[in-house]
Amino acid sequence: MAESDNIVVETAEKIFADLADPQTINNDKKNAWQAPLWQALSEAGLPLSWVPDDLGGSGASLADGFALLNAAGRFAVAVPLAETMLAGWLLAQAKIASPEGEMTVLPASPKDRITLDADGSLSGRARGVPYAKAAKHFAVLAHGKDGVSIALVDAGKVRIESGLNVGYDHSDTVTLDKVQPVTRKAAPKELDQTTLMLMGGVARSLQIAGALESMLDISVRYSNERVAFEKKISKFQAVQHNLARLAGESAAALAAATSAADAIANATSFNGEVYLEAASAKIRCAEAAEKGGAIAHQVHGAIGFTIEHILHRYSLRALAWRDDFGSESHWAVELGKLVANRGADELWPLVASR
Repeated sequence: MAESDNIVVETAEKIFADLADPQTINNDKKNAWQAPLWQALSEAGLPLSWVPDDLGGSGASLADGFALLNAAGRFAVAVPLAETMLAGWLLAQAKIASPEGEMTVLPASPKDRITLDADGSLSGRARGVPYAKAAKHFAVLAHGKDGVSIALVDAGKVRIESGLNVGYDHSDTVTLDKVQPVTRKAAPKELDQTTLMLMGGVARSLQIAGALESMLDISVRYSNERVAFEKKISKFQAVQHNLARLAGESAAALAAATSAADAIANATSFNGEVYLEAASAKIRCAEAAEKGGAIAHQVHGAIGFTIEHILHRYSLRALAWRDDFGSESHWAVELGKLVANRGADELWPLVASR
């Protein structure tokens, strides 16, 4: 992963601190904060971090982009930053230039599939697509008789059914019915839908890890402020035990997510080690989101459940991110199949090397 003096992360954290303060956002019932935040991120070139300069992007490394996503998780950023980054990355794999504005990817679930028809049009249905309602374009991975293609689709050409995830962010259903893309090119041979799901899964793992870091900070701070029976609750052994468990979940999630990100940043394909790392990270981070969120709310008591408190911005989003790009149960099954097919003896060297 990138060092702490990474200019990409420093830029993002300054923007988040200035324009994405959780308490300010919590108090803004009209969402007036969203447009200034997105404008600042766009002017800094962050949404297209993974797009090369010659395709209209910033040309940042995979490692820099992953560090950016972790920072976004620490602020529970509720704009399509990760989604636009993933869309730009996908388009770049086929040398397709990225347009300006918000984007997201199709499909966002391993169970959905978009097909390329004989006339070059796209058809299919994708559920649980993050921020589809806010997107101006979609980066689409489509399957046709000649293999996998990557396409850029105008959002105005598709049908979108609005939906919300548990974090109250858009998680929509997108239907394509003989939609002609803006442009389409063949995907590289090694890129398929599993590749996209693994890339998206690691992005979500990093965001979950970032959210857990903030939940730990918020919980420790609250425990040092809240007084019960004439002493701070941080002095009670039961609370100390819970905070230690939360710290453990946060550390485990961060270790798994950053290890997977490092594997992708230094690999030439998504097979073998990368598959193992990425799937394991999604499973572990999803588990940590559930356990860590429960502990954080237990430390806070009733106040943590109120809409006025910022804790829910992190805990609910971490829970919502569990399901994007394949749930933990999906990846647990797929990882089990991998072990059964290849054998533990073959996979152990990959684990030991990390």
